[in-house]
Amino acid sequence: MKVLHVLKSEPDDTTKKLMDVISGEDKDIFVLYEGDVDWDKFIDEVFSHEKVICWW
Repeated sequence: MKVLHVLKSEPDDTTKKLMDVISGEDKDIFVLYEGDVDWDKFIDEVFSHEKVICWW
């Protein structure tokens, strides 16, 4: 199952561990807290994954 992890802020150790448990080493991550966000790419990523998890 393809899972997209959306990060609004820098993940702490607990968040990183939870992401590893959910997706293993092969994670798809979209970062919202660095620079300009390509919103078109973000929408494409959301619709190309079966699940999306947002981390604040």
